[in-house]
Amino acid sequence: MSKFKKKKSGDMPAVNTASLPDIVFMLLFFFMVATVMRQNTLMIDNNLPFADQVEKLDKKDLVMYIYAGKPSQNYKQYGTEAKIQLNDKFADVKDIAAFIAAERASKREELIPFLTTALKVDSDANMGLIGDIKQELRKVNALKINYTTKKGSVFGRN
Repeated sequence: MSKFKKKKSGDMPAVNTASLPDIVFMLLFFFMVATVMRQNTLMIDNNLPFADQVEKLDKKDLVMYIYAGKPSQNYKQYGTEAKIQLNDKFADVKDIAAFIAAERASKREELIPFLTTALKVDSDANMGLIGDIKQELRKVNALKINYTTKKGSVFGRN
């Protein structure tokens, strides 16, 4: 009779799953903290023009976005002419003053002089609409205007 018994082969030890809930919650919290929700649903075609001399804005929370362009495929019932989009709805030029006032009211008073109006205008939009937007911005004294573009050559689109 032998002194040592031979181990039976084929028995696998069970996988320890005690730390699995910790890992799942850690990943859940990471994605909750790192994810930024989209603020506006784009209702227009917005093919931004190209520019070769661009600068990146420092503080994007101080930017008010005004979109202009033709309604996209899902919003063809609003026509085919270029329209203005403020937040999540179409607007007219006369609505810009109220939009600027609402954006200013939502910011702290010391940040109001640093607010920038960013125009995200489709490359095929006509300049008459953009001129009207700029005139309305002058009326409400929103003189800090930024044109949002893609980085690349103006002529070669590279």
